[in-house]
Amino acid sequence: MPRGAIVVVGSANMDMYILLDRLPGKGETLLGGNFQMQPGGKGANQAVAAARAGSAVFLVANLGDDLFGRDMMANLRNQCVATDFVSLDRGSPTGVAMIMVDSEGENLIAVAQGANSRLSPDQVRKARARIGESDFVLLQMEIPLETIECAIDLARDVRVPVVLNAAPAPRAPLSPALVAKVDTLIVNEYEAAVLSGIRVDNDTDAENAARALQKMGAKRVVLTLGSRGALALTEKSMFVAARKVEAVDTVGAGDAFCGALVTTLAEGFDFADAVSFSNAAAALACTKVGAQASLPARVDIESLWKE
Repeated sequence: MPRGAIVVVGSANMDMYILLDRLPGKGETLLGGNFQMQPGGKGANQAVAAARAGSAVFLVANLGDDLFGRDMMANLRNQCVATDFVSLDRGSPTGVAMIMVDSEGENLIAVAQGANSRLSPDQVRKARARIGESDFVLLQMEIPLETIECAIDLARDVRVPVVLNAAPAPRAPLSPALVAKVDTLIVNEYEAAVLSGIRVDNDTDAENAARALQKMGAKRVVLTLGSRGALALTEKSMFVAARKVEAVDTVGAGDAFCGALVTTLAEGFDFADAVSFSNAAAALACTKVGAQASLPARVDIESLWKE
């Protein structure tokens, strides 16, 4: 049974993968890759991740009224994500991501936002009552900034805490006024560097960058460090070790982390334990190809976490 209620406001894409031995160089064409197509987008991915981790999840998103959009709507329902606030937009196609993955699990990604760029504040406002009944609101950066700001302000109005995954890294730094409204800010090394101005090359840099983000107003900061784990910063800083796995594809690992973190926080986990649990979810997501296809179930996360 679901243990917490989460509203995710974010993107939904159809992901198109080409699996290669290596990634191409500039101007290079590589032949012989394998093709796969799967539902994706950070908002939808994190919604599915939270649902598989044990939450009751509502997604606020915008799909195109096309074949991809209708397929993705059905998939969300199959994944136990409520679609009451997911729209089919006749004015724009469903967002698409083109992803290349090499034999080491590294990737290159390009996204055509499509209908995601038209997710409006009005669509968020329609979910106000549901947000007021939720434990957390979870956001990412693949939708318009004005919509993100609306969701954060609405959540604060109804006293629901906000978790913001600042991914992909915004082109312009987030304002301190916006960051100060965020309860938990999640970033990777690159995103931390963009937002803080501090390049992250080692653990000391990571702590300095996280503290700089906390000074912008975020109550808690989580800086994910890939295979090294994550830095969790509240009043004090904690490095939380990663779980060791054989990585196949790192796409979706960050989304698995975010979905698991918001789920465990909603359940009342200690912050360090929530980050540790989420590291296990992210590790498991690296063992399969694809974003949503790789997102782990609660029982598997718990098994790895308890080892």
